[in-house]
Amino acid sequence: MPVMSSDDFSLHREDCGEFDDGMPISSFPDEVSSIDDLDCECWSEFESLTEVS
Repeated sequence: MPVMSSDDFSLHREDCGEFDDGMPISSFPDEVSSIDDLDCECWSEFESLTEVS
């Protein structure tokens, strides 16, 4: 499940160490249309959003 960081609203995986506090979200925001829209390295093992869900 994705987590939205409380600091800068970036999106991370639950097990990512790049954020201190965040809120789990059930789906990606509309602004995220491809895996390339996710900046954190924690998403690098995925090639598409369909692999994440």
